[in-house]
Amino acid sequence: MNRSNRAEIVEALLSYLVENADARDTLEGIVEWWLLDRTIRHDTAEVKRVLDDLVAKELILQSETGDRRIHYCVNPRKKKEIQALLKRRDA
Repeated sequence: MNRSNRAEIVEALLSYLVENADARDTLEGIVEWWLLDRTIRHDTAEVKRVLDDLVAKELILQSETGDRRIHYCVNPRKKKEIQALLKRRDA
């Protein structure tokens, strides 16, 4: 394990324990619940930033539904541009 990964795990474990002072679990539970939870929250924030960027570029569209949740979909007017971007990345 490189130093960077180890530091990330140390930070994640200590942060979780500070936020959940009564937490106790096994190694398996810590990996599955504590660290996965933090990873999901981190990844969710990153996905939101990516979605915001794609909306700003008008590659995808967002709309708010009656329950005030945001839904995303491809911008049909940009489909060829998206396909060209994907082809460039595959090449």
